[in-house]
Amino acid sequence: MSFPIFAYMLVPLIVFIVALAALIFSARIFTSSAEKIGHYYQLPPLVIGIFIVGIGTSLPELVSAIISAQNGVSEIVAGNVFGSNISNILFITGVVALMHKGDIILSSKYIFIDLHYLIGSMFAISLFSYDGVIDWHESLIGLGIFAVYSMYLVKNESVVPDQKKIRLNMKGVFPWKNLGYLAIGGLGIYIGAEYTISSLSALALGFEIPNSIVALTILSLGTTLPELVVNVQAIRKGQAEMAIGNVLGSSVFNCLVVPTIASFISPLSVPTELLHFALPVMLASALFFYLITHDKRISRWEGMLFILIYLIFLLKVVESHV
Repeated sequence: MSFPIFAYMLVPLIVFIVALAALIFSARIFTSSAEKIGHYYQLPPLVIGIFIVGIGTSLPELVSAIISAQNGVSEIVAGNVFGSNISNILFITGVVALMHKGDIILSSKYIFIDLHYLIGSMFAISLFSYDGVIDWHESLIGLGIFAVYSMYLVKNESVVPDQKKIRLNMKGVFPWKNLGYLAIGGLGIYIGAEYTISSLSALALGFEIPNSIVALTILSLGTTLPELVVNVQAIRKGQAEMAIGNVLGSSVFNCLVVPTIASFISPLSVPTELLHFALPVMLASALFFYLITHDKRISRWEGMLFILIYLIFLLKVVESHV
């Protein structure tokens, strides 16, 4: 690529970086404000953790998917979903394991429920994507699976064993400031996603790389940064098992909810290059995670293995499109 073309692409590249940073920052503001409002209404910690913090960290993927469907570049959705799940399972799990001082010990709950739902959600989106198109009829089934998963999490109090010991910092005055931050965060997420997708499409066109491949790598890694930040904080607080739970929950949400909402706007295209490489890698990553955690622990050596496999995945993607 000649220097003038590269210089021309420098503008959308800068816009992409700034917009993605704004998207992630806005998602953090939105999640933090919603969490404080949830405390005011005395919502159970479990509900706050799963439905506010958990879903909040997946807002970049969700809003990016909606904007992509609206702009007629639905192939970005599949690339972002597959890439985000691969990044979650391999890269973020690997970082969490390396940061933890010893082995991460998992309870039976993660082995017998969350891991099974992880595999099931991956299998479901594979079936939806098999013919290269995901429409809203198929997505309704995925939404039903997620509803069942959510009901289990809410009803099963063992997910948070010390729930009764948690004390919420309640105040008598409604947190109007946080409501304002919530609105600002939501607006920032929408605007950030809008410019992220438009600049991403410009980059893909300029570098002659399919939208789906750019979404599979750069966008997916960027939109998983909120999960990385939350999980790093969990590790510092000694909550390594919760960090792994966040990875699993985010992956299930990405598989079952993100394409569902986007497919209501427009049928989602799943390009051949994703079906032949990214989808099998995502399935293999989930299966590998399932097998390696069957002894109810993740070691730092296994975390290093996860990261190395993720680097191989990125290298193969780059090699095939350079």
